[in-house]
Amino acid sequence: CKRTEKNRTVRINAELSAMHQEVLDNLQSIHGALLRMNRSIQAEGTFGIIKYDRRYKRIVRRGLDSVRVEIFLVSIGHNLYKIYNKQMRLREVA
Repeated sequence: CKRTEKNRTVRINAELSAMHQEVLDNLQSIHGALLRMNRSIQAEGTFGIIKYDRRYKRIVRRGLDSVRVEIFLVSIGHNLYKIYNKQMRLREVA
């Protein structure tokens, strides 16, 4: 830890506080609640499958570019799996 000679100061940004309050008001409105509910339904399916069913627990790579590539590859794998399953279902019907 570094000891400073000066006392630390805390500043409150009124504009930022107003923005935070606006965000909270938007999220707590009926429209915001519906948007949150819709988002949780849409996003959880894919991420739940990738994390739980595919046992993908953590990102192994370091660095922003490497992490992006890893997430991209996991997403491609998920989409290929979906395409494969859809083709197999169509073959069973035909």
